[in-house]
Amino acid sequence: MTATAEIEELYNQRGKRARELHDSGKKIIGYFCCFVPDEIITAFDLVPYRIQGSQSDPIDQADAFLETMACPFARSCFNLALKGEYDFLDGFVAPHSCDTIERLYPIWQHNKPSPFNHMINVPHMMGPSSTEFYRKELGYFIKRLEQWSGRKLDPGRLKEAVVLYNKRRALLRELYELRKPDPPLVSGTEMVKVLVAGMGIPAAEHLELVREFMNEVKQRPQPGRQKLPRIFIWGNEIDDIAFIHLVEECGARVVMDDLCTGTRFFWEDVPETPDPLDGLVDRYLQTHCPRSNIPQTQTREGDLENRYGYIGRAVRDWKVDAAIFYIVRYCDTCELEGPDLRQYLNGMKIPVLMIEDDYSTSTIGQLRTRVQAFLEMIG
Repeated sequence: MTATAEIEELYNQRGKRARELHDSGKKIIGYFCCFVPDEIITAFDLVPYRIQGSQSDPIDQADAFLETMACPFARSCFNLALKGEYDFLDGFVAPHSCDTIERLYPIWQHNKPSPFNHMINVPHMMGPSSTEFYRKELGYFIKRLEQWSGRKLDPGRLKEAVVLYNKRRALLRELYELRKPDPPLVSGTEMVKVLVAGMGIPAAEHLELVREFMNEVKQRPQPGRQKLPRIFIWGNEIDDIAFIHLVEECGARVVMDDLCTGTRFFWEDVPETPDPLDGLVDRYLQTHCPRSNIPQTQTREGDLENRYGYIGRAVRDWKVDAAIFYIVRYCDTCELEGPDLRQYLNGMKIPVLMIEDDYSTSTIGQLRTRVQAFLEMIG
């Protein structure tokens, strides 16, 4: 089987590999968001599994437990759990990434408990006290895993896990480099599949799979030149190809992103420090996320650059022509962050389309008109 075909299978049959590992005796730890260090879970010889929803399945059970004005991504994930889709999980870990996930944790734990359940409290403010607090939270997480697993964490194994995940991060960044040419060698649709495929398998397996995929990409015939708008996507959860495929089908190239399921979770390396926990605290607490409160600078212009400078660099390096914000409905953090980021990008002469969606493929037809009109406007 080619790497492309294997990625397609892992994308379409999510959880299949994790179930196989679970049935063979491995322990699978499901978690939400970008603030739970995979390295710690891996160092215990456990398999981290990034919990995902389904944009194609209706939410038919979760609304009995969660208000319908809560994040549809979180409701979709819980809906799958109630239907038994996550029964292969041996552990469930949720960080305080946002208020909805924090409120969901006790509801999930009460109604679909795993053998191991844990909440990591992640500070919203950035500063020295936040670093100390988050370090203690990760220390408590390690202690809980030690008690549950019956074995102590080996610092050497944790260092090895940091090296492993940094190798994967470097390779994924290298894959993103293949999107810099015009036309890009890898489409945005393909990138979603590659990243989602890696959320449900061990990092070492994903590393090898991405290597093989990159070799296949480099052996493809060079695509013909066709000047199309180069699009940057910003938002939260896009773990289905439907929206990205729509944008590309309408005549654009999705070349870069800042998403929870995209660059946000892997772009920066973990510093390889003598005590690996120091590097993990530094890396994960600095994750670019609208829920984090970055200290303000003295001027409005300086504040925007302080918050979004990394996006500005990506927009320039990937020669972006326009941006589309894909915000899951009821995500207050992204809704509040969007206008400031739009102002920053408009200052770079980058037009922005803001879309609020229900985390559902059923809305694609409605979105098509808006995307087509936007692309015509910037064309």
